[in-house]
Amino acid sequence: MSQTAVKAPSVPDSNRWKALVFIALAQLMVVLDATIVNIALPSAQQDLGISDGNRQWVVTAYALAFGGLLLFGGRIADLWGRKRAFVVGLGGFAAASALGGAATNEAMMFGARALQGVFGALLAPAALSLLAVMFTDAKERAKAFGIYGAIAGAGGAVGLILGGFLTEYLDWRWTFFVNIPFAVIAAAGAWFVIREPEGGRNRNPLDIPGVLLSTLGLVALVYGFTRAESNGWGDAVTVGMFVASGVLLLAFVITEAKVKAPLLPLRVVTDRNRGGIYLSLGLAIIGMFGLFLFLTYYLQIVQGYSPVKTGFAFLPMIVGMITGSTQIGTRLMTRVAPRLLMGPGFLVAAVGMLLLTQLEVDSSYAGLLLPAMLLLGLGMGTAFMPAMSLATMGVKPQDSGVASAMVNTSQQVGGAIGTALLNTIAASATTSYVADHIGGAASKSQQQLVQLEGMVEGYTSAIWFAVGILVAAALIAFTFVNAGKPGSGPATASADGAEEELAVPVVAH
Repeated sequence: MSQTAVKAPSVPDSNRWKALVFIALAQLMVVLDATIVNIALPSAQQDLGISDGNRQWVVTAYALAFGGLLLFGGRIADLWGRKRAFVVGLGGFAAASALGGAATNEAMMFGARALQGVFGALLAPAALSLLAVMFTDAKERAKAFGIYGAIAGAGGAVGLILGGFLTEYLDWRWTFFVNIPFAVIAAAGAWFVIREPEGGRNRNPLDIPGVLLSTLGLVALVYGFTRAESNGWGDAVTVGMFVASGVLLLAFVITEAKVKAPLLPLRVVTDRNRGGIYLSLGLAIIGMFGLFLFLTYYLQIVQGYSPVKTGFAFLPMIVGMITGSTQIGTRLMTRVAPRLLMGPGFLVAAVGMLLLTQLEVDSSYAGLLLPAMLLLGLGMGTAFMPAMSLATMGVKPQDSGVASAMVNTSQQVGGAIGTALLNTIAASATTSYVADHIGGAASKSQQQLVQLEGMVEGYTSAIWFAVGILVAAALIAFTFVNAGKPGSGPATASADGAEEELAVPVVAH
């Protein structure tokens, strides 16, 4: 196939940009849902009588369903058509959110969260692959992915602000009900505005063994990390989950190499550029997810911020992400190679993280946290946008859903690893610090100060690891991602020319 032989499908300009509004709205809903419920969790736990041992399932049920079913959801989008999968995903997510908001007991809440994860796993890959097939011109693609990348990066922090507002001034149930207008508007807009390019649908039969092996393997992996956080790395079930995950995912790879119509064609992940992106994105998310959690606890418990004030404290990070993605990334994406945005972006974020290793009990927000969060946002926003664009560029049209799903999978698994790994490091450092210093604290106030100092010591110890992880993400981006700068029209081939279809972006034939 020559590069001149393929023309981008004709999708009217106005329709493309209108469609982007509704796709971005849906993406915002899915991303903010990962954090919005965290702030509401204490209130929901009290109202529904959820035990301390079971409360993690409000988060875990969503993570397991979402992370485990993403590849399946991506392939369903390839089979059904992306627009249909997108609208069905939105409708299901709205219904599950209504169920969560109306929950009267813990079983109803856990079921609603699992259902949100199921429909999120259908919705998220469909949204990203719609962008990939609709925006094929390099400059337009840069703008579209700049907006999408800003939302994907900043959505978590937006969730903290919105969650704080809704919990403090209305009721925790509104952290669920708020999804309904988002979903209804996005679904109605998508139905009437999105014109998916003809062709490019995957007509092969569904790879059932691949679906079962990937879903069970990913669920075991995510649950293993989630359980490690609460029960420790040496727990028998935790170890069993990791072993089972390794066996299942190895069997999945072997199966995919043999079947005629695989769920995940190995060419999608073995391409040097895409493999490097999935790996570096996953590592970056490991660092970021742990940070969200630590800063939320630091601001509320150590500094005494209210939920709303905590949410607003994250605004510099949102501003940084939007600036990095829509201004720096979009302007430079058509002028420089992706690795020259991704590598420096991750390094700038690492510098922001490095500042946070200086946290103390009485650290100044303006003097330390604000510049650190600005740098983190700028770096991540600059790196995320070209990464998401390149990860979906050049795959065969019928594989765009599953390629998009791999972006989401690397983020979801990275989030589970980050939360478990960094929490474990922090808890261990806190315990050690308190044990060493509590003996010298005579009064109750001195003991409380030692406890707070121990918490901060735990956070900074974990943040040092996050700095190293972000530096590793930058090195992987510099080393593996070797695609040249995009041309002024459809995307150019990757540097190693390994796949003929890399000569064109994701378009319908």
